[in-house]
Amino acid sequence: MSERPEAPVLRLFPKALEAFGHHVRLITPHQWPAATPCSEWSVRDLVNHLTAEQLWVPELLMGSTVAEVGARFDGDVLDENPAAFWQNAAEAAEEAFRVPGAADVTVHLSFGDVPATSYCAQLIADAVVHTWDLARGLDADPGLSDELVDFALTEIDSWGDLATTGLFAPALPVPDGASTLTRLLALTGRGVGP
Repeated sequence: MSERPEAPVLRLFPKALEAFGHHVRLITPHQWPAATPCSEWSVRDLVNHLTAEQLWVPELLMGSTVAEVGARFDGDVLDENPAAFWQNAAEAAEEAFRVPGAADVTVHLSFGDVPATSYCAQLIADAVVHTWDLARGLDADPGLSDELVDFALTEIDSWGDLATTGLFAPALPVPDGASTLTRLLALTGRGVGP
């Protein structure tokens, strides 16, 4: 996973979290168990996944390893007010990247050590794709900016064949002239149809 220049990722990270957070704030009580395009995840599961990702950020930027953090963020990390818990985790993650020098550290991920800017780029891409997933689960417009979608497509395209990870469905074919969002979704095994 390639390193990204510091300025774009640090500028785009809050925008990606806000795009997801906007949809979290739209969730009504009866929508938390609703299905999403992530076949095994409900709306709550999806918000839980992104929330747990943000809880990892301060730990990893302070130099902790995956083994040192252990199972602390496994399972359901949300409480009875999941939207507020998401917001707190997102704000803490943003603040961790604002600490002077944070972008210069090496982050110890499960698959190896990467620059913090690369880690941030991965978080942005994941938030963008899951914003679309959450919007679909809520039957809402994802409202993703072209800038975020372009960035996510470039980032995820650099990861190679995602299906080999077991975390993504095989990439789907896209017609000539397909939009950037359609290409991004197809790359992650998501179709734009109903």
